[in-house]
Amino acid sequence: MMDDGAAEFPESSPRPAGHAAGGRARGDTRERIQAVALELFAEQGYQKTSLREISERLGVTKAALYYHFKSKEDIVRSFTEDYVTELNSLIAWGASQPGTARTRALLLARYSGIVERRLGVLRFLEQNQAAAGHLMSGPGRQDNKRLFREQFETLRDLLIPPGAPLRDRVRASMAVISVGLSCMLFQQEAADPAELRGIVLDLSCELAGVEPPDDQPGGSAA
Repeated sequence: MMDDGAAEFPESSPRPAGHAAGGRARGDTRERIQAVALELFAEQGYQKTSLREISERLGVTKAALYYHFKSKEDIVRSFTEDYVTELNSLIAWGASQPGTARTRALLLARYSGIVERRLGVLRFLEQNQAAAGHLMSGPGRQDNKRLFREQFETLRDLLIPPGAPLRDRVRASMAVISVGLSCMLFQQEAADPAELRGIVLDLSCELAGVEPPDDQPGGSAA
């Protein structure tokens, strides 16, 4: 029998872009809460958003929301950890592949897919640096701020051979940075998300010195 808190979430609650209906109910509910919280954080700021407002936007009681997350800090940690997990999976996939030009191109394509899906998370981290810094550090907590830097450096190093000269390392760094930065800067300006996706991937691959892949995977490392 389903718990009252879990049962109260309506199927009509908003879903994050890129996620189809179906799948495990608890996972779907978690993603809907994250998506709505990110919407409200973007609209009125993290500090001014309450759990009550999140529950009202979802169309459920605060008690039902509390069943899944005890605080808005828990919501932030959950979508931050999801982003970290996706990047770790991508890095593990890249490290397991041969160091070919095609692997580097696919790595950028998959990273682009992650950034596109998690753009709300990246915007939150950029716009709420003080709050995010507090939530990402402290006794017993993983230092995600340092982890993000390590992930960036590892992703960059997968785009170049060991011992690559400084110029190549800078170009690889720019290739990785260009993906996230371009998506954040031009998402609202682009009439067609697919067009922006293609431009960003073309330019990041150009910086990395590889041809864009003909087949562009969505971003999840299999």
